[in-house]
Amino acid sequence: MKQKRNKQAERIASLEELSLKIRQEIIQMLLEAKSGHCAGPLGAVEQYVALYFGGILKYDAKNPDWPERDRVVVSNGHYAPLLYAILAEAGYFPRDELKNLRKLGSPLQGHPYRLGLKGVETSSGPVGEGLSQAVGMALGLKLDKIKSQVYCLMGDGEQDCGSTWEAAMLAAKYQLDNLTVLIDRNNIQIDGFTEKVLPLEPLKEKYEAFGWKVLEVDGHNLEEIISALLKAKSLFAKPVAIICHTIPGKGIDFMEWEYQWHGKVPNSREAEEALRQLRSLKGKIQSELD
Repeated sequence: MKQKRNKQAERIASLEELSLKIRQEIIQMLLEAKSGHCAGPLGAVEQYVALYFGGILKYDAKNPDWPERDRVVVSNGHYAPLLYAILAEAGYFPRDELKNLRKLGSPLQGHPYRLGLKGVETSSGPVGEGLSQAVGMALGLKLDKIKSQVYCLMGDGEQDCGSTWEAAMLAAKYQLDNLTVLIDRNNIQIDGFTEKVLPLEPLKEKYEAFGWKVLEVDGHNLEEIISALLKAKSLFAKPVAIICHTIPGKGIDFMEWEYQWHGKVPNSREAEEALRQLRSLKGKIQSELD
């Protein structure tokens, strides 16, 4: 039993180190691109790491159109730097390509483009559309009797959109238990804090009223996220929403909770400091394991 706990601790520590690596890559990509979004992608890293590398997602980077793959819909397309860093780590394309984010002719566009990059299931830019697309995919898989899961990654700001709730109703009507939504509840959007722009609470109770099973987790706790994703797979007759409470700009003290970093990038001095802070966290992970 102790050996099993030690292996689990080592596994989680490895995923935490990967999360730090992904955060550093995001900063480096945005510095090179000189445009893009910081706060949200930095805060949502653990959700993507848990999904792709926590033993949850069925995928084959060498055969990206494998019919039995799980589908990942990134509704909040401005999280593209995070998605690209994850796809590179998963082997969909060489990591060297990351330096071409937002450059002319690069497949790594400012928002994901389905026809331009393997591993991207849907083009996304305007928020509020991804859940509708994910519902269509999940329903199609049911009709085709394909036992694959659909995961929709969303921001909390796009919960303002009426189309999100139309899709939520349809998912419940058809009992899409092959659909799991991860909501990045970081409490910011481009114009300010969500509860000042258009209050969302009680968000959990709203989804439950629409016929969903809702789980809430610490969005930086990999064990909690993986456990919730595994539980979502075991539930029947309802779609599942996992509300992930996160800190925007996670790991960088001058970015955390500052909504102004939603849509801007660091200059060279800020990027150097951000990378220094992220590197310093690696020692903390190792010391906790020891």
